[in-house]
Amino acid sequence: MAGILTCLWKYRNYIVIVLTPLLLLPLPLASPTSEAKCGYVIILMALYWCTECIPLAVTALLPVILFPMMGIMESNEVCIQYLKDSNMLFIGGLLVAIAVEHWNLHRRIALQVLLIVGVKPSLLMIGFMGTTAFLSMWISNTASTAMMLPIANAVLQQLCDTEANAEEREFNMAAAKNGLDNQAFEMGDAKLQSKENTINLDADKDDSNGIISSLEAQQRRLKTEQKYTKLTKGMSLSVCYAASIGGTATLTGTTPNVIMKGQIDELFPDNGGVINFASWFGFSFPNMVLMLALSWLWLQFMFLGFNLKSTFGCGTKNEGDREAFQVIKDEHKKLGRMSFAEGCVLTIFTLLVVLWFTREPGFIPGWATVLFNKDKTYVTDGTVAILMSALFFCIPSKLPRCCGRSEDGASSEAPAALLNWDVVHKKMPWNILLLLGGGFALAHGSEKSGLSLWLGESLIPLQSIPPFAISILLCLLVAMFTECSSNTATTTLFLPILASMATAIKIHPLYVMFPCTISASLAFMLPVATPPNAIAFSYGNLKVLDMAKAGFILNILGVITINIAINTWGVAMFNLNEFPSWANVTKTP
Repeated sequence: MAGILTCLWKYRNYIVIVLTPLLLLPLPLASPTSEAKCGYVIILMALYWCTECIPLAVTALLPVILFPMMGIMESNEVCIQYLKDSNMLFIGGLLVAIAVEHWNLHRRIALQVLLIVGVKPSLLMIGFMGTTAFLSMWISNTASTAMMLPIANAVLQQLCDTEANAEEREFNMAAAKNGLDNQAFEMGDAKLQSKENTINLDADKDDSNGIISSLEAQQRRLKTEQKYTKLTKGMSLSVCYAASIGGTATLTGTTPNVIMKGQIDELFPDNGGVINFASWFGFSFPNMVLMLALSWLWLQFMFLGFNLKSTFGCGTKNEGDREAFQVIKDEHKKLGRMSFAEGCVLTIFTLLVVLWFTREPGFIPGWATVLFNKDKTYVTDGTVAILMSALFFCIPSKLPRCCGRSEDGASSEAPAALLNWDVVHKKMPWNILLLLGGGFALAHGSEKSGLSLWLGESLIPLQSIPPFAISILLCLLVAMFTECSSNTATTTLFLPILASMATAIKIHPLYVMFPCTISASLAFMLPVATPPNAIAFSYGNLKVLDMAKAGFILNILGVITINIAINTWGVAMFNLNEFPSWANVTKTP
């Protein structure tokens, strides 16, 4: 029996691939409607995504096969969903992130921040969390975590070694002093004892004192190592959590954000660009800061306690702090002066962010509205992203020198561009583009088949529940689901359903779609939930229970924070108290 179960487990992926479509087949056979057929495709893809029996990107291509074969959409109409404006925005953002990583600009930023905040435990945690969150706003969460964790480990190891050595020196000095006092006391009493007895007593005392001293020294060192082991766990968790939280602040920070923009534009084409880089940042950045502060407080309580005098240092600086600070200085010194290439990447990156913010800020006409978008939205955030990222392939990585010579006296070659396609090809996550496209194809198929309309009508009884309660329950559901499924797959599956529900019960679609999109990034409890968690798990000597205890409270805090945000400044920004006219899209197939 055990052998059969072992064999089944080994072949579980193939079993799921074959059995799942067969077991679901009665759905379209019993009800041969377009809605049932589309539901069959969505459920099949959801199960494939959850079990990962085949790669996520391959599952995302199933609509290309199944929608035409089931008569839901023509092949041309399905395929065109896989490369939209949101994909271009994602590609442009990723090209900028690749350039920043390629020229090590993110490492320079991180080390510079750490030099400012110092190495006291609480300040160090703030520094690592703030830096990781900032980097995750622009580069991938995985890359920012992978870069910050080795730096954190090196600094903490230096602090641990220095503190242990300092305590050992102090203990040895105290032991030596006690030995001299004992010797003087014994010399005063020697007149009352014979010489032979005195020698024997001295020898016994030296042996016992030596054993006691050795044991106490070992205990002190063990206590110090245990303290820093706990601190290392807290620091590792703080970095991976900050990476996930930071990615929520910008439209290109993490894939679910781009998926939401694409779904809004797909399902509600007349929304007037309600979601762009500036509006997303205006809502999500304050929420990110609040979530980051609460996360720091919780991790501070779990791993450092609330002894602010010791963790903040109150201005004191001991030898251990100086040596750990020197580690950061040495790492920063290795980078040398900022190169011409780094300066160019930083300039392009800054210009991109400025252009994104000023394209259509909302409170005043943006440059795109004045110059290009007078009657139609010709220029989008995707246009700007591709324009600026294309510059990486046009600008040289070194200042051109027309008369430059190589070492053998021959004329030197022209410098390479800031980026080349080989670097992009290796670092670009092409599978994410297919996942985005699969989500857009599902959303379009749901609308064309009438499944969205059917779902909306089925969810009309939810009108009796207060909207804030619906939002909280849905956020908890998504946060739980994303712990065992890709946040990309989770967002792709849930957003069309949420849009149908919002339309049916006449609440603003953003009121449920925005909180649930951010909740999809709250994968804090399990190492397998997200790549940053897995990296932290391997670095920080963590147990699953450590991550589960810390992550469970953070999930709750995250859901509360998001719902506070959507019911306060979210209502003011997007006028969420009214059902918008552009959301009234009750179309029949």
